[in-house]
Amino acid sequence: MIGRQPYLQTMFQTLFSLKEMPTSLTTLFSAYASITAFVMLVRSMVNELVPPKFRSYLFSIFQHYFFTPQSSQLTLVIEENCGIGTNQIYEAATIYLRTKISDSTERLKVSKTIRQKKSTIDVVTGEEITDCFENIKLKWKFSEKGENRHDRQKFIELSFDKKFKNVVLDSYLPYVITSSETIKEEEKEVRLYSRDCRGCDDEGYSEWGSINLEHPATFEKLAMDPEVKKMIKDDLDRFVRRKELYKKVGKAWKRGYLLYGPPGTGKSSLIAAMANYLKFNIYDLNLSDIYSDSQLRRILLATSNRSILVIEDIDCSAELEDREEEDNSKNSSSKFTLSGLLNIIDGLWSSCGDERIIVFTTNHKDRLDPALLRPGRMDMHLHMSYCTMDGFKLLASNYLGINGDHRLFKEIEGLLENAEVTPAEIAEELLKSDGNDVALEGLVKFLEQKRLEDAKREV
Repeated sequence: MIGRQPYLQTMFQTLFSLKEMPTSLTTLFSAYASITAFVMLVRSMVNELVPPKFRSYLFSIFQHYFFTPQSSQLTLVIEENCGIGTNQIYEAATIYLRTKISDSTERLKVSKTIRQKKSTIDVVTGEEITDCFENIKLKWKFSEKGENRHDRQKFIELSFDKKFKNVVLDSYLPYVITSSETIKEEEKEVRLYSRDCRGCDDEGYSEWGSINLEHPATFEKLAMDPEVKKMIKDDLDRFVRRKELYKKVGKAWKRGYLLYGPPGTGKSSLIAAMANYLKFNIYDLNLSDIYSDSQLRRILLATSNRSILVIEDIDCSAELEDREEEDNSKNSSSKFTLSGLLNIIDGLWSSCGDERIIVFTTNHKDRLDPALLRPGRMDMHLHMSYCTMDGFKLLASNYLGINGDHRLFKEIEGLLENAEVTPAEIAEELLKSDGNDVALEGLVKFLEQKRLEDAKREV
């Protein structure tokens, strides 16, 4: 009892001092005691009335909104397609990021065709690429969703600090697009697209599949009249540099060509030469596979800018329903019609793309609907004629290495004026022998036989 006296004395002194506290501080302690008691009461009621799982759920929500720190990162999702068209940013990013592959990248896709000088390296799904722009660190990630090839959707995620949002949107992404265009020009490989191999690659389902166009045709090698070749090249050059003019006059930036003439006159070779000259990809479209106008729109919207759309043998590749009969058809929306084709090449849908060339070929121009032939659809009509002397001399130079004159050229010139022979037929005759004299003598005999056959047909 004696030992507790100092302790009791201290306690009484403390209580005495509390009574002497200011009124405001006493009120504060009272309020704190009341709040504590209320919290304890609510906690007891919650523990007794609310199930444990529901309590955990409420607690997680409360913690998320009031205690989770806000992330400073912003992620942009760049999908492969933009509506029913292609996403320019996605396409540009896939090209640009090839140049940003580092030693830390773990998986890459490598491919090479027989004629390619260097292997093509691409980033595969799941890999991350880091880039730096104006001291901003940016992280790209390739992803995809969808269980099977037909519903697979590819996209890229771009993450960076939120405070650089305007810089990324206004400066960095335009820089990526511009850089990709430069890379494409430096590494340009003309590709040939076809619907026969669509969806067969590992990049997911697509309306088109492609391979490298390795056709060696050039304007210098074509067995055509030199003035015609110059006219075509000049027309292509004017088309490519007139972007602002097309915009100024309110026309879609496209041009149509009709190549007509008998088989073997070089229509396909001319198309390949145009593609190699402009470095434009080729899309080979077979209208026989088209069953509706809506399908045709979807297919053509999947083509890229700076490309050549080829529709060969348009007079017999598909049975186009006549426009006068379309109005009487009950199910015209589910059919492939001439009006649908015209709307694609010269209607509202023709403006969904820039710098595009459409090439039609036919062996019988007279069978085509006049609506297809007018300017705006087929702007330039090129007759692919039988072989002339100028064309033959070029073939002799290409196949036999004869760059000057030859003792048989005069005779051959006279035979060509009276025989209808295609460049393909002459080329085949020149390949039959190794010696120049033997090959040309064989060609003379062939031309004489052709002249006799033509004379019999006329009789």
